[in-house]
Amino acid sequence: MADIPEMTRHRGFPTGFTGMKWQFTIRRANPKVTKLAAWPRNNDRDKNETLGDAAFLHALWHYFGAEPFERGNLDAGRLSRLFDREVVPAEKPFNPSSYQAMLQINERVGRKNFPQAFEDVIEI
Repeated sequence: MADIPEMTRHRGFPTGFTGMKWQFTIRRANPKVTKLAAWPRNNDRDKNETLGDAAFLHALWHYFGAEPFERGNLDAGRLSRLFDREVVPAEKPFNPSSYQAMLQINERVGRKNFPQAFEDVIEI
């Protein structure tokens, strides 16, 4: 059996988008860490999908702010929806397959694409 890599748990971070199927965190580390990659956004996306992205960015902003943060137990799928746009690597070289990878919110892009995510309370 493969060794389980260390994974920081962001205590107090929301586990998901209430009332929707999307999760924001994972429960346990996987021996094969899911690689972060920028997923394309289609113009015909479901409105709920966009709300999920905004809610996740809201949670990231209110938990980490403008400071770099470790990927840890944050869901790779949800991060990949924002990766290389609203969430960018905060270190060079960057390992997209590491739970210890450092990320940071690109506030300028985030405020442009999801302005509601930076308000005190997000309206869903």
